[in-house]
Amino acid sequence: MKLVRIALFVALGAAAAQAFADNSHSTSATGQSPVETYTYGTKLDIKRVIEVSEIASECAPVPARMTYEDSQGQRHTLEYEVMGTGCSNG
Repeated sequence: MKLVRIALFVALGAAAAQAFADNSHSTSATGQSPVETYTYGTKLDIKRVIEVSEIASECAPVPARMTYEDSQGQRHTLEYEVMGTGCSNG
C-alpha cells in the first residue's frame, strides 16, 4: 500500500512539473514571438535585425537564432542551422 502511494505521489509530481514547465515558456506570458524554423525557400521580410545568437564552438552544424523586425513592425524569431566555429583549418 505504501508503494502505491509513493508511485502516485511521484506521478502527480511529474505531471505538475511538466505542466509548470509548459506554462513558463508560453509566448503570451513572456511577450516573445514564437520561434519559426527556416527552410530553404522561406520568404523573409527583414527590416531590422535585433539580435543574433552566439554560434557554438563545435565542428558540426549547430542551431542559431535571429530575432528581427519585419516591414510591418512585427518581431519574429527565426531558428536556422549554421556551421559551428570549432573547426580548425588544418
